[in-house]
Amino acid sequence: MARSPEPKSSEITRERDYLDRRELLSTAAKFTATSLLTGGALWGLAGGVRSPTQSQGRSAATPLLASRSEAPFSVDEEPTSERNVTTYNNFYELGLSKEDPARLAGSLKTRPWTVVVDGLVNKPTTFGIDDLLTRFPLEERVYRFRCVEAWSMVIPWVGFPLAALLQAVEPQGSAKHVAFTTLLDPKQLPGQARAVLPWPYVEGLRLDEALHPLTLLSVGLYGKTLLGQNGAPIRLVVPWKYGFKSIKSVVRITLLEAQPPTTWALAAPSEYGFFANVNPAVDHPRWSQASERRIGELSRRDTLPFNGYGDQVASLYAGLDLSRNF
Repeated sequence: MARSPEPKSSEITRERDYLDRRELLSTAAKFTATSLLTGGALWGLAGGVRSPTQSQGRSAATPLLASRSEAPFSVDEEPTSERNVTTYNNFYELGLSKEDPARLAGSLKTRPWTVVVDGLVNKPTTFGIDDLLTRFPLEERVYRFRCVEAWSMVIPWVGFPLAALLQAVEPQGSAKHVAFTTLLDPKQLPGQARAVLPWPYVEGLRLDEALHPLTLLSVGLYGKTLLGQNGAPIRLVVPWKYGFKSIKSVVRITLLEAQPPTTWALAAPSEYGFFANVNPAVDHPRWSQASERRIGELSRRDTLPFNGYGDQVASLYAGLDLSRNF
């Protein structure tokens, strides 16, 4: 695949917005985490630590076994270039700039790796990453990705439905929510050495959102294993929500009755709600969400409700005031 050039000046986050978010991060550093949880076929996967070159997205990662998903899962849109997807990232555990994750991701070791699934389940289980890859058939799904900062991409993810994993551990009747936790290890994720957010990063979904067939646990993109900057070796992808909900480098999935406290909602509750559904009618307090800049394009485009997935997911929120439950 031909590589596109680096993002154009028109694609770069406005300095004002960048500084605003840096100011927010500085404020967030004062928070403590007292409320946080403890807590067609290709080739097979190979383990090991990614080299710095791989972490920068400049060489092919390990190819994956995956079948191609068609509608209603995959959108018929041109994917963003692989170079931009692997070099233009938010992953504060690896630094605050868009370039830091690709530059620093070589420190992240993806083998061995386990994901603990516990809480209100009948069969709490610790899965090795390779166990997950062999147990659940992989699919390639082309999803829109919308960042809360009002930029977007189209990404061909490889993964499997989160519902398949949750059904394997048998949720109990009292389970109503699912919490996800990122690896906590400043040696591997050097951004965690700075208290810009209450670590570890935690996100959450209602159980019905987690069980929705669009919700994906991704282990790759562009037919290859995830690179560190994209959340290796396993991350969540919820395409109708802003990107910060799609937590990276997951090590724990916990089923709960109560809504879990989540990192950005703790750090700035007036700006980052629990639901975080893409909604062009509800602006961020410091910028409009009515339009977005698709990375690789010159002009802006209108933002679609639920990121264009309204036909599939709007029924989840029937009767819910989405201007208050943002």
